[in-house]
Amino acid sequence: MAITSLKSILIKFRNKLANAGNGRDRGRFVKSFDEDQQKEEAFVHKNKGFAWVPVEQIVGSVGRYQDFDNEFRLKQHLPSDRLKVIKEAMKSGKRLPPVKLYQIKDEYYALDGNHRIAAAKEIGLLEVYSEILEFIPSKDTLENIIYREKSEFNDIARLSNPINLTEVGQYVHLIQQISKHREFLEHETKETVSFENSAKDWYQTIYKPLSDIIARGGLLEAFPGRTIADLYTYISIHQWGNRRSRNYGNAIDHIVTDDMEAFRKKMENTKEIEYPEMHRGVTAFILINVKGKSEFKIMDRLFALKEVQEVHSVHGDIDLLVKVTLTRDLMSSDAEIISLFVHNKVRSISGVTGTVTLIPGVSKMKSK
Repeated sequence: MAITSLKSILIKFRNKLANAGNGRDRGRFVKSFDEDQQKEEAFVHKNKGFAWVPVEQIVGSVGRYQDFDNEFRLKQHLPSDRLKVIKEAMKSGKRLPPVKLYQIKDEYYALDGNHRIAAAKEIGLLEVYSEILEFIPSKDTLENIIYREKSEFNDIARLSNPINLTEVGQYVHLIQQISKHREFLEHETKETVSFENSAKDWYQTIYKPLSDIIARGGLLEAFPGRTIADLYTYISIHQWGNRRSRNYGNAIDHIVTDDMEAFRKKMENTKEIEYPEMHRGVTAFILINVKGKSEFKIMDRLFALKEVQEVHSVHGDIDLLVKVTLTRDLMSSDAEIISLFVHNKVRSISGVTGTVTLIPGVSKMKSK
């Protein structure tokens, strides 16, 4: 404890000296790994091997943070010849050694390769190939606890796409789903399937389709601060784990079966991102009053709208009769989608003075 406290004091003293005479300089540096390591109490580390890292997530340096501004640009008083050579090499497509990075949560700090990172940022590269040593934050904040659970999940599942949950104790449910899916695959193939391969298949055939359904349904709008992964976990636990009654609407009930593997089977025959049950047509009739002498101009404006099927000029208290066909997703009501269309597309037309909307209940139509 005494050693850690002394190191912290020395870091603060060093920074104070570096920033003496200009209180604004502190914000002009990239982030210091030592400072953030102390703040997060991130001392236990693990080797994550090699990976492509987004340049925008490299925010600091392990030992040379004072040499670069907060955009990772080399300070003007320092020699730039080396930086120029590296930029030219990158532009010509020359393969350079991987940079070495320390990681704390979703941020990275350059241990070796500061100039390569500065060059990559300057010329607009999106990713750099890196060797990563991750430091795990031990401070028991909610954010850190969730991050540690996510890190353990990533170590086991090794998915290339991130799954971001915001509640403690939820990643274990995903591990259980993958384990069950692994049992299913092994039973089907009569062969041993690794957990990593099971996780990849689970992601592509179960997690992603249901996540797409949730996203297309607009369900996330009702849960501010939550993620698609949160809603996936909640729905899948209730559907496939607890077998509780569902309250997501008839359409989603029709798509998301009671059994996880039955859902996967159903999605096999469905083109990616195309779930026809997610949308349904809604027909409405709009009665419109308009200003004098603007009737035909407004008819042309209305008929140009793709949702409008018919426009009629009528005699009596109403000037125009319009038939529209709209498409709504499974989470929107008919009244809501029609109201938005009338407000945004019809009432916004200059010369329209009033509208009345009629939504059919039971309809009968003769085939042509």
